[in-house]
Amino acid sequence: MPSNAGHSSSGDKNAAPPLPAPLGVPVADSHTHLDMQSGTVTEALAKAASVGVTRVVQVGCDVAGSRWAAETARAHENVHAAVALHPNEAPRIVHGDPDGWSRQGAREPGGLGALDEALAEIDRLAALPHVRGVGETGLDHFRTGPEGKEAQERSFRAHIEMAKRHGKALVIHDREAHADVLRVLKEEGAPERTVFHCYSGDAEMAAICAREGYFMSFAGNVTFKNAQNLRDALAVAPLELVLVETDAPFLTPAPYRGRPNAPYLVPVTVRAMAAVRGIDEDTLATALNENTARAFDYPL
Repeated sequence: MPSNAGHSSSGDKNAAPPLPAPLGVPVADSHTHLDMQSGTVTEALAKAASVGVTRVVQVGCDVAGSRWAAETARAHENVHAAVALHPNEAPRIVHGDPDGWSRQGAREPGGLGALDEALAEIDRLAALPHVRGVGETGLDHFRTGPEGKEAQERSFRAHIEMAKRHGKALVIHDREAHADVLRVLKEEGAPERTVFHCYSGDAEMAAICAREGYFMSFAGNVTFKNAQNLRDALAVAPLELVLVETDAPFLTPAPYRGRPNAPYLVPVTVRAMAAVRGIDEDTLATALNENTARAFDYPL
């Protein structure tokens, strides 16, 4: 696992980036994977809090990770959990796909019965009060070929139903699958609170999300040179529907791209987002904090 401890020298691409200047208004990291980062949860939360990132949403991607997310949220009042089977986990369970999400290695194919069994455990976890979201679920056409699409869509539809039944936010992973994700949401009926994690669409899609009331969460890749589509989307997204996240340890914002990410780097992305919006960082941070609380239904 990548290290997120300590400070870095300019030449060490494996070292964690330095602490950014603290935000004047606290915000939440709406999507992180603390279980994939080194160091303890307490250390990560303290480091984040020191720069104004006072809450995190810990997201599960398989059964084991979702159990860990729920347990961590129960143990830490400023951690909220989301539980799910990642879109690439569903075909792995059904077909024994070694390119699935799980880091436990390939297994024998389990079939649809195994998928339904895993979904039943996610459903149990989703009912817990400290679990605030069902996700990350959705569709991924980048990692999964045609043979895995049926399992992905079956899993996605099941997660949508869970989120609605339990009154939890739906957290969507959408990679190169915009049209199909929007289609399934329309067919199933989206939950009251739906979050496009690591928003990857363009301004046209942002207009669709805005019309439907979907939250759009922007990660560090909004700072990448080749991500003008994300900046265009951020520029037109209604401020009341915008969130910020790290997706740590992935998607570390520029100028630290390629190095380990962690919740304490949220201020780097917030400042870049404020520049795109043409507003001051305190105004943006205030909106982000309120929006995340509304999306995941927790009190500020």
